[in-house]
Amino acid sequence: MLSKALLRLGGGAARHPWRVIAAWLIAGTLAVLAASAFGGRTADSMTAPGLDSGRAAELIERAGTGQEGMTAQVVVTPLDGGATFFGDGGARTALTRLQTEVKRLPHVLGTSDPAGALDTGGDTAVSGGLVSADGRIAVVRVQYPDQSRLSAEDLDTLVDLGDRLRAELPLRIEMGGNLFYAFSDPDGGASELIGLLAAAAILFLAFGSLVAAALPIGMAVFGLTIGVATMTVLAGVTDVPTFAPVLGSMVGLGVGIDYALFVLARHREYLASGLDPREAAGRAVATAGRPVVFAGGVVVVSILGLAVANVPFMTVGGLAVSIVVLIMVVASVTLLPAFLGAAGPRLARAGRIGRALQGRKPGRLARRRDPAAGAAADAAGWRRWIGHVSRHPVLYAVGAAGLLLTATLPVLGLRVGLPDDGSLPHSRTERRAYDLVAEGFGPGTNGPLVIAADPTGDAGMLDRLVGAVAADPGIASVAPTHIDRATGIATLVVFPTTSPQDRATTDTIARLRTDVLPTAIGHGPARAHVGGAAASLSDVGRRTSQRLPVLVAAVLAMSFLLLMLVFRSILVPLKAVLLNLLSIGAAYGIMVAVFQWGWGGALIGLESTVPIVSFIPMFLFAILFGLSMDYEVFLLSRVREEYLRTGDNGTAIVEGISRTARIITSAALIMVAVFLSFAVAEDPSTKMFGLGLATAIFIDATVVRMVLVPATMTLLGRTNWWLPKWLDRMLPRGRSGTDDTDAESTGEGPRPRQVDVVSKPAHPGRPAHRP
Repeated sequence: MLSKALLRLGGGAARHPWRVIAAWLIAGTLAVLAASAFGGRTADSMTAPGLDSGRAAELIERAGTGQEGMTAQVVVTPLDGGATFFGDGGARTALTRLQTEVKRLPHVLGTSDPAGALDTGGDTAVSGGLVSADGRIAVVRVQYPDQSRLSAEDLDTLVDLGDRLRAELPLRIEMGGNLFYAFSDPDGGASELIGLLAAAAILFLAFGSLVAAALPIGMAVFGLTIGVATMTVLAGVTDVPTFAPVLGSMVGLGVGIDYALFVLARHREYLASGLDPREAAGRAVATAGRPVVFAGGVVVVSILGLAVANVPFMTVGGLAVSIVVLIMVVASVTLLPAFLGAAGPRLARAGRIGRALQGRKPGRLARRRDPAAGAAADAAGWRRWIGHVSRHPVLYAVGAAGLLLTATLPVLGLRVGLPDDGSLPHSRTERRAYDLVAEGFGPGTNGPLVIAADPTGDAGMLDRLVGAVAADPGIASVAPTHIDRATGIATLVVFPTTSPQDRATTDTIARLRTDVLPTAIGHGPARAHVGGAAASLSDVGRRTSQRLPVLVAAVLAMSFLLLMLVFRSILVPLKAVLLNLLSIGAAYGIMVAVFQWGWGGALIGLESTVPIVSFIPMFLFAILFGLSMDYEVFLLSRVREEYLRTGDNGTAIVEGISRTARIITSAALIMVAVFLSFAVAEDPSTKMFGLGLATAIFIDATVVRMVLVPATMTLLGRTNWWLPKWLDRMLPRGRSGTDDTDAESTGEGPRPRQVDVVSKPAHPGRPAHRP
């Protein structure tokens, strides 16, 4: 049913290519116009229902203290190495002017006044955290309203003011704060270009044709444009996290080019067999498009499973990325066949340079006219390797599993959090401001906690609370308490002794909640909650860690059932699930070694060690399990078909894997190149996504698919395909998805006959029964 629908869809697009291309152009134009008219900017809201930090935010909002809004800070130090802000010289005058001009900016509710505090008494400025004890560093804290009332223009205005005052005042001026975090443009532009260029080079090497290499790139760019525009429209309705466009571009480019590769490879095979280009395109979509739809659906469902975390920004982020993947699937079965139909017979042949790069001699006409000949030569090399592994299965199974388990060991030291501005490169003003604040006031000043307290029914609670908090060893200082007269709600800004991303800060937050605050409040009706950015991120990290097992269990169960239906086996899906876990675990371990331990961090521009971003392990698991299903189905379907044809397990493994190896490694190489291009971005979160995805895909396509799969399947023998009779009777029957396995994954030409799939294999050594 699906194949017939895809045949009609792909064939129609190939017969009327310019209509389809025009429709996609119109859709892209409308999406971009809608994004311009109704779109919003990405924004991070690191909160979730039921968290203590969320309750603190609710109290702060009721009190109307302004602490619930956005903040920025302007950090200054005299350019003259001997000057301080304590004297009456030019440094203090310049500080007064800077504070005055910042206060006049649009939407600024107010600022701190370090110069005024110095005029009334230097001790006040120092004790209030406005001027460092040596008088060399001053901080102007800027309060903005809620993020919904701001835009990127507010950030641009503040930055422009800083650029102008740097030229006019004898001060070094640096800026930071969550205004920058919310409205800075995310990384991705240069990385996307690098990824596209790398993918184009790999496609050219794979197909030997500039036209063939250009079509998947063009399709991916089309789909990505519409996907990002749709994401922008979504941001106008709800808060889309800042990482979503970057992650969407990363995953969208990877899967889009991959899916196009499968369809294009099959199309060229049909062309080589003499079919008309339009008919070849329709058949390519009918065969290779089916696993594309299946694989894309698994990726979408896996990512949407992030909703189990009950963290709104993760749910919306997953939805945004899923939209991009879904658009790429639709483009693969509509826009790509239109491109193929428009290109005509030119895709059937490689150019002179392409033949040379592929190792084909121009004088050999047979290979020039038959692309399958080159693929067959490649399959012979893979056949020798898979045969070698199959002759030594125990050695390779134990060695490869030991290697992956060793790579997984660092996961035992996994620490989640969120890298702060101290992990940014020194070229960023946020990093330089962070360092100045840490130097002048201590590292904890970069991540203050906000304690919101409602002292209802206990007039003496606030005094006990302030004293208990100030006495805690993890707290460096406590700012003066602000009490709202209308509600009676009090807010305390407290500064830890350690930086926001330090494990000790998380311990301090936990100690305040479980020990310090309950002791100070007692058993009365009064209540107090710990909020602030550091506390919110700590809470979200704990929530995602608690819910990760639920997501893992749900995705594993779905994958197992799906593979069992496709392959009518118990051990094949069980083995697939376990091997996927191994590859993802190894990717997690490598991330810990690079980002937390610093091993090889300089290679990707990492300047300091950082914790793993709290939500990245869950995102990576959802995405990677979906992507790994692509290779699983492409490879095992071919093995299953060979087993049903020959009844010999060893032959099926060697033939099935060797004939799929070329396309799997090419597809994986494209994904790795795209993902690695994002690993060199400035933002540590983008680096983690890029390196984690690239590592997992590389391991999955090499160590797992080309070593562990043949080794374990050889050891299991015929029990690979064992299925209890009672379960066989319960499962729906019919033609499985293995009939056209070679359609999407092998380098062969179309098979002259189809093998009907039966659930019971023939006797070893005898051909499978064909009615």
